[in-house]
Amino acid sequence: MINTPNFAGWRATILAEEDSNTDRLRRQLALLGVSAALQWLPLSPIDLPDLVIVDADRGWDELLPWPEGKPARPVAALLGSEAPGRIAWAIGCGASAIIPKPVSASAIYPALVLAVASHQQRMEADARVAKLEERLRLRPVVFAAINRLKTERQIDDEEAYRLLRECAMERRMPMEQLAALFLGGSKALKDAG
Repeated sequence: MINTPNFAGWRATILAEEDSNTDRLRRQLALLGVSAALQWLPLSPIDLPDLVIVDADRGWDELLPWPEGKPARPVAALLGSEAPGRIAWAIGCGASAIIPKPVSASAIYPALVLAVASHQQRMEADARVAKLEERLRLRPVVFAAINRLKTERQIDDEEAYRLLRECAMERRMPMEQLAALFLGGSKALKDAG
């Protein structure tokens, strides 16, 4: 279960021109304890706010300082249009929630919660994928360590793999890391087996 955040003390940047929608949005954000800045200039990558709300009806690619689909902060889109291109742009800039225009006070909190939860899930998934990609990249190291163990100890593949796996578990480190240490000359496996 995802905990709903308490937004008190958060900073938001609203990337939109001032109008009645942004006025309502700023009032509601203030009630939630969010300090909101309004600007219609590209967001600086330095000192990013805690969350970003962007006018997806009029936004352009350079408005946000991150690559498409890789938001550095939770993003909610202000959207009044049903145009597929505008919806696609909002998704591309990393928006994971929509605050429909005209802005209704009751739509803001759920949209912010959804944007934050989706962003956290995206960041966790990206970290898991990066870790798995690193392990996959190091698989040849594990195979090399297994082959070296087979040669040095005159054992078969299964026994070499078991030995490497058990030593990694005993030392509470990934097999890939232990294999790299072993191949680098460490005596990590000298007492094993």
